[in-house]
Amino acid sequence: MRLGPLRLPALVAVVVVLVTACGQSATVTGTPSARVGALSSVTPVSDPRDLSGPATATLADRSVDVVTPDAQQQLPATVTSYERTGNQQITVTDTSRIVAMNLSGSVAATVWALGFGDDIVGRDVAADFPGVDQLPVVTKDGHTINVEAVLALDPTLVITDGSIGPIDVVQQLRDAGVTVVFVENESSFDGADTLARQVAAALGAPVAGETLAKHVDDEVATVRQEIGPLVPSSPDGRIRMVFLYMRGSAGVYYLFGHGTGADDLIDALGGDDVATDLGWGELTPLTDEAMVKADPDLILVMTDGLKSVGGIDGLLKSYPAVALTAAGQHRRIVDMADGDVLSFGPRSAAVLAALAAAVYSPGASE
Repeated sequence: MRLGPLRLPALVAVVVVLVTACGQSATVTGTPSARVGALSSVTPVSDPRDLSGPATATLADRSVDVVTPDAQQQLPATVTSYERTGNQQITVTDTSRIVAMNLSGSVAATVWALGFGDDIVGRDVAADFPGVDQLPVVTKDGHTINVEAVLALDPTLVITDGSIGPIDVVQQLRDAGVTVVFVENESSFDGADTLARQVAAALGAPVAGETLAKHVDDEVATVRQEIGPLVPSSPDGRIRMVFLYMRGSAGVYYLFGHGTGADDLIDALGGDDVATDLGWGELTPLTDEAMVKADPDLILVMTDGLKSVGGIDGLLKSYPAVALTAAGQHRRIVDMADGDVLSFGPRSAAVLAALAAAVYSPGASE
């Protein structure tokens, strides 16, 4: 799922701002690779459904590993640009000045992990990791491209995924002689692999893309193995989870289902994905009936979304049906920064590890 105008209503655009919610904090520290392995110190509990209280999953170290520092590049490279109006063949001749931008910052993170970070001259607001965090921001309000800001950087290549707009900006950039490539960016672990390969192809370094994709797969597999001992052996004992998207100021409440990335996360966390059990589609409007029927043990949310409804107290007051669920009664709400929780990419494993720490060991600090 593309979190943006190509797949979801504009109402569901994510404001990417890191906010700390009230509650316990589960933080995974160290370099990205070091985070993989941190869960080994978490002590399993006999029934994780008995845990209570909120928790915030946090990436204390936001750096991105350079996986292929000596990537071999060959230009020109002709690649497919995946666009709303139809796929196009685009030839890239110069990657010396790159603007990488999308809603979650995963495109810039992928360029960096491929070893081309020094060529990035502009970024989206969500790309806040060390190395690019001081570069000019070319997006307004998180999801709108400032065409003047892009052109002022004299880019030779713009890489995006269609999750930010407006779409006519692309034509303005191309009319100005800028090469623009759209990559696919599905919210899933497999999508992170595709992103690695397509960004690498646009950079003329396809072999590096394969290396990065394997690196992400290996790290995610390692974290999954570490989560294994924390998950009850009986399927009936697994935590029933739902992902609730909220924007209180706009009155937008959705339960995320299959194809949103929430299903991938819940499965990797060893949880019981209630949305799948109930046959929900991508977006199910939050109603009292839906929430009572779901009766989750734990609710995953975005940090800004939780803040927008006045925190947990505001959510329970606004939606008494949530208070009737096991999650509401035990205040089992796990939040994570909007730009992290569904930002599958080079940090997929680190995001998964931080969420697992929050789910299975609230208050843990590795």
